[in-house]
Amino acid sequence: MNLDFKKTTCRALVVSLLALSFHTAQAGLIGAEQAAVSSAPTERALVLGALDRTEVATQLQAAGVDPLAARERVQTMTDQEVHALAQDMQTAPVGAVGTWGWVAIVVVIGLVWYFAFRK
Repeated sequence: MNLDFKKTTCRALVVSLLALSFHTAQAGLIGAEQAAVSSAPTERALVLGALDRTEVATQLQAAGVDPLAARERVQTMTDQEVHALAQDMQTAPVGAVGTWGWVAIVVVIGLVWYFAFRK
């Protein structure tokens, strides 16, 4: 009984190995042009999406820039310029601490140190 089970299992494994091994896959390289073309629209959409935010529009207007003019400028930018801007947007720190934030941090640390080590 044990030998028959082993023979059946081996036969099933051989059949499944032969059945599954006939699937062919092709791998190929694509050129840099094809790879760059696919990412350019998404990066442009990322930049244009950031211009659609109300905070960005108010900051642009406070700086004297018309948001519609900024959108038109992004549309006329080259793919390399959009790529550089999108990378800057993705790597820029979000909500960086300003001058008053550092002053507050130093004051809080000074107060903690004063109350912790006073005698």
